[in-house]
Amino acid sequence: MDKRYSQMTEEELRNEIADLKVKAQKAEQMGMVNEYAVHERKMMMAQAYMMDPSAFNSGETYEIIGSRDTFKISYMNGVFAWGNRNNSQEEEALPISVLGNIIVI
Repeated sequence: MDKRYSQMTEEELRNEIADLKVKAQKAEQMGMVNEYAVHERKMMMAQAYMMDPSAFNSGETYEIIGSRDTFKISYMNGVFAWGNRNNSQEEEALPISVLGNIIVI
């Protein structure tokens, strides 16, 4: 049975990310857009488990990598930041690996 990302060592996570990168490249070359997106998301999840959640703070606003959107953190739950995108009322969770620089207001 496969391990969860939360149970993997940093080395195992790095190997998983490398494998997913190869799979994503193959999917992209074959024009399989949906499969490519799945592998990209899995890589972002694995990367989140290699990051320190304490580096992200409630009440702060961050850039979302690869987007012009911003994300204001309400609270943290493991490697997930819960909050609101672009000051919307809808709460969502994002893995911390998709959060970029802090936006100073």
